[in-house]
Amino acid sequence: MKILITGGAGYIGSHTCVELLDAGHDIVVVDSLANSSVDAITGVKKITGKDFQFYKVDLRDEMELEKIFTAHNFDCIIHFAGLKAVGESIAMPVAYYKNNLNCTLNICTMMKKYSIKQLIFSSSATVYRSDNIMPLVENAPLGAGNPYGWSKFMCEQILRDVAVSEKDFSVVLLRYFNPVGAHKSGIIGERPNGVPNNLMPFISQTAHGIYSEVKIFGNDYETSDGTGVRDYIHVVDLAKGHVKAVDYAAKNTGCEVFNLGTGKGISVLEMINTFENINNIKVPYSIAPRRAGDNATCYANPEKAEKILSFKANKTLDDMCKDTWRYQSGAK
Repeated sequence: MKILITGGAGYIGSHTCVELLDAGHDIVVVDSLANSSVDAITGVKKITGKDFQFYKVDLRDEMELEKIFTAHNFDCIIHFAGLKAVGESIAMPVAYYKNNLNCTLNICTMMKKYSIKQLIFSSSATVYRSDNIMPLVENAPLGAGNPYGWSKFMCEQILRDVAVSEKDFSVVLLRYFNPVGAHKSGIIGERPNGVPNNLMPFISQTAHGIYSEVKIFGNDYETSDGTGVRDYIHVVDLAKGHVKAVDYAAKNTGCEVFNLGTGKGISVLEMINTFENINNIKVPYSIAPRRAGDNATCYANPEKAEKILSFKANKTLDDMCKDTWRYQSGAK
């Protein structure tokens, strides 16, 4: 199958490229490199030993995007491209809505024009309301708490409407929880531009001496150790979930949504302690006040993906910490 991967130079996108190539698919990657690096493309080629076409194009540029669609006959699109930082989205809501919605709308336009029937969309657990009972199931009430989450929510709705209007379309909405880790080769992983927004890269960069300490926002939650609990999934497991979604989309029409998580909650302190123990390195931390909008717990019910996609996350917390440090420290 020939698959267009938007945002394929990003953290999740690059790992998915590896899994798709290993599964025998042909891929084409388009990425603006606004929050990623061409090094990831080079890394994917090195890991897999396979070549593929890469275009440095912003999806909002319809003329350049159309050139890609005229040059290739795609069977499926995996749409990762978009701005993705919660805090930044609060400071720059208009930019987030313009970018994430217009990218998705342009992809839908090209799908219609070039008769591409299958789309896998990179969504997020941020589309769920914060007052939901855990674990989160796919039909739990929706309602985001920030512009990033709302942009994902709106894109989901656009794609649902497209699936209704185009009866032969297959749209799969994948709601990620918290991807962490790196490829076992140490060649590709998560290396955000600037100060990390997520816990694991902050832990690994602190261990590497880039930052002096990790700030833990709140230790008075009603959890086992007082720190926030999240569902962390290894990025390679997450990437494998996209391969399963491609297989599903090829055999089904309509729109379906799946959580991609482990179903297990891990606290901030548990993550730090495991990282220290498995890698034999200290991670200094201090306690800071809770952040507004943070919940005590958030984790998935992954049963639907296991039942319908035959997908289950297999990698452990030890794997997540070990692979992250291998990538961060430059060890191969």
